Amino acid sequence: MGNKTASPHLLIVEARFYDDMSDALLDGAKHALTEAGATFDVITVPGALEIPPAIAMALDAMDDEGTQYDGFVALGMVIRGETYHFDIVANESSRALMDLAVSESLPIGNGIMTVENEEQAWARVKRSGKDKGGFAARAALSMIELKKKLGG
Repeated sequence: MGNKTASPHLLIVEARFYDDMSDALLDGAKHALTEAGATFDVITVPGALEIPPAIAMALDAMDDEGTQYDGFVALGMVIRGETYHFDIVANESSRALMDLAVSESLPIGNGIMTVENEEQAWARVKRSGKDKGGFAARAALSMIELKKKLGG
């Protein structure tokens, strides 16, 4: 998987259900990766549930001599609404990412935010706030380093 000596190359998979918030998450992730000297590609999917399948597709493409990624950054926003759909999207997107990370030994930074309202969302996505996009990118980089250290 990926390269062993050069700077890490990651795939950012972003869900664009909330465009402005997605821009802020992506800004934080790009800034963190660039600051760390990593390179990255960005792909867009409609919503958080589509992020894990997109990572799985990228993994399959790597097996077929596609672009090699050292790790992945998942970015999205899930805001509670009036229906049970929030719970499904929040739980299943996180579960699927964890399943991929564990079963495939993938370094994944999970930046899928699950919040009650837009106020909470904005507090988490801005680089001047909690910078969860940057946090997810740094988490992915940490897991890449751990995998290298453990001989993976």
